[in-house]
Amino acid sequence: MFGSMLRSLNRNKILLLMVLPGALWFLCFSYLPLVGTIAAFKEYRFSRHGFLYSLIHSKNVGWDNFKFLFSTDAAWTITRNTLFYNIAFIVLGLVCSVGLAILLSELTNKKMAKVYQTGMFLPYFLSWVIVGYFAFSFLSMDRGLLNHILGYFGGGPLQWYSDPKYWPYILVFVYLWKSVGYSSVVYLASILGIDKSLYEAAMIDGASKLQQVRNITLPLLKPIVIIMTLLAVGKIFYADFGLFYQVPRDSGTLYSVTNVIDTYVYRGLKTTGEIGMSTAAGLYQSVVGFVLVIVSNFIVRKIDKDSALF
Repeated sequence: MFGSMLRSLNRNKILLLMVLPGALWFLCFSYLPLVGTIAAFKEYRFSRHGFLYSLIHSKNVGWDNFKFLFSTDAAWTITRNTLFYNIAFIVLGLVCSVGLAILLSELTNKKMAKVYQTGMFLPYFLSWVIVGYFAFSFLSMDRGLLNHILGYFGGGPLQWYSDPKYWPYILVFVYLWKSVGYSSVVYLASILGIDKSLYEAAMIDGASKLQQVRNITLPLLKPIVIIMTLLAVGKIFYADFGLFYQVPRDSGTLYSVTNVIDTYVYRGLKTTGEIGMSTAAGLYQSVVGFVLVIVSNFIVRKIDKDSALF
């Protein structure tokens, strides 16, 4: 048995060497850090003897770190904001990404299509710090472009960073502007892989472009749409820290609509320095995300077995 294993390794050594960098990355950044989840149940304190020594000898506190997340009036607010923003991002992001991919696939001038794609990729590679300054240039009370436009039409300047009612729309818009171009690549690749003879047959039968999209493109995109949605559901309790911290510029008056689990934990760490509490929040998000993926996949499997992720 051992000899056959060695022969198999020798026969596939080139393929294994190709996989090795990715395997090492997962080992170092995904599996080894799992040891640190013990800190979620510890009152972690740094020691000169190193991380593992500090982790082992820190005081056990049971579920006290988890109670921190739900012991204040902000618990409902951060859970609500995290959940509903991510639902909006998943639904609107899916609709916009698929729609954009369909529009790009219909462009006959391929050179211009590449120009459009490059332009839509650019926001994804900008850091949230830069995006936050872009937003500030539009929303600044004194010099913001939007207030200048409102003034031109006779409206008064708005204090964007002091009025929470506008920010759910602003944050959703900024997120879509930054991510939709990149997200559409997967759907565009799937559309380009569809057999062109299907569209040719539909055109011969007199089908319009809209009918072709509804009866050919969307049904064939369904498996990849389900997979991407399931993966997104797994992160529904994670919030993009940069979006909710940098774009609103950490304005305290906006916390009711911009405070999410990640920013709440960060501010808690700044105040208390509790590593265990931060670890508990990350473990809580991971476990909930895992359960949601399993449940969502189970539902999809019951409806359409071939479209399930596993």
